[in-house]
Amino acid sequence: MNMQFEASREEAVAQIQSIFDRQRQVYLAAPYPDRETRIEDLKKLSQMLTDHQDEIVQAISDDFGNRSATETLFCEFFVVLDGIKDTIKQLRKWMKPQKRHVQFTLYPGASNRLIPQPLGVVGVIVPWNFPANLTFAPLTSIFAAGNRAMVKMSDRSSRLADLLGRISGDYFPPEKLSIFSDNHQIGPDFSALPFDHLLFTGSTQTGKSVMNNASANLTPVTLELGGKSPAVVAPDFPLDVAAERIMYWKLLNAGQICTTVDYLFLPEDKVDAFVDQSRKLVADRYPDLLSKDYTSIIDDTAYQRLWETIRDAEAKGAKVICLSSDSEGDSKLRKIPPHLILNATDEMQVMQREIFGPILPIKTYREASEVVGYVNRHARPLALYPFTKDKALQDFYITHIISGGVTVNNCLLHVGQHDLPFGGVGHSGMGHYHGYEGFVNFSKMRPVFYQGFLDGMKPLMPPYTATTKKILNFMLRLAR
Repeated sequence: MNMQFEASREEAVAQIQSIFDRQRQVYLAAPYPDRETRIEDLKKLSQMLTDHQDEIVQAISDDFGNRSATETLFCEFFVVLDGIKDTIKQLRKWMKPQKRHVQFTLYPGASNRLIPQPLGVVGVIVPWNFPANLTFAPLTSIFAAGNRAMVKMSDRSSRLADLLGRISGDYFPPEKLSIFSDNHQIGPDFSALPFDHLLFTGSTQTGKSVMNNASANLTPVTLELGGKSPAVVAPDFPLDVAAERIMYWKLLNAGQICTTVDYLFLPEDKVDAFVDQSRKLVADRYPDLLSKDYTSIIDDTAYQRLWETIRDAEAKGAKVICLSSDSEGDSKLRKIPPHLILNATDEMQVMQREIFGPILPIKTYREASEVVGYVNRHARPLALYPFTKDKALQDFYITHIISGGVTVNNCLLHVGQHDLPFGGVGHSGMGHYHGYEGFVNFSKMRPVFYQGFLDGMKPLMPPYTATTKKILNFMLRLAR
């Protein structure tokens, strides 16, 4: 269902409320869809993506100004389609009630079960940077758990939102799935609905507002936020391999990824070599920044902010290195050439907020403890990327720095593992989804106790006697 909202904002909010009420009503009438129904829903998600692949790729590119089709197909289509396939394969096992231990002394013949049950109506607030992935990946978990969903997309993804809203009705009725564009800035009203769960992906600041709105209804929230995710290259790791991997992920989607490398620690004597390697990699991979392989910055505001970030760093003493022969980029297409920022300090804007662009600050270190100390003095990051062959050093970074997730000797790949949960910690988020943890996140894991024929509590009922005391003392001895 497409919610264009040509009417007033008040009418738009009323329409959203009406759809929510309808979804809740239908859920209450059939609160536990069977596995076959859930699999059918998952297959419809996959079919919607597959049937409209070219249109979706083009809509995303149009919203960006230019978005690499290869990056869209890999990051948005492959990851989601493979995740749906894996979820269908695992769903029977996930839905099966779990047996839990019973304290048999008191409850002979009784049993315990943990039964996954649908929550009801789930709200999803989608950002603009990976709008198809961050719509369909959550829906995979939401539908697997047997829920209904309302999805609000970013106003920066208006073309994709219009497309998905238009075609979704061919696959799902609005009481199952409704997709909303946001040309009326309805975010606060959307997050204030009494959802049974609300998933938000976006900035930390907006996440605080979303959580505040949800709190009025005690709506549980999953927040997938930003965070300055560091990479650290150890002296033992081949620098050319590290540069190859780090620069690939840093420039994917022109750096507009919440889990990308936001800053890099290098040994003092490795900086020049890393700069040289990065120049060669950019020349080989992006000989023409105007090509369709290099993604645009999402809008003029973000484009100007990134240039201001570069100028601010230079004015405050950083050495700014443009890695492209085209140092000016293109303002019309919003293409910014890749930059390295050497001697970055906390006084610079580039180290104060998530960059979301093709700019990589570099800090130097001598001891691993310096890296740990610096990261731990700041908000907990969404990801951590240690590069070292030393298992003890890997473990040192993993155990001494808390982050949402970790990829060792590469970047971002933990996010695409279907059997690993994805989520932040602290200012980088709360809660997890993907795979089984996504199924659990959008389920009520409901504990159920089944009373046996004999009631083990009967001897403990009043009036309390000497026999009661003996039984209780016996129980206490067993418990110790």
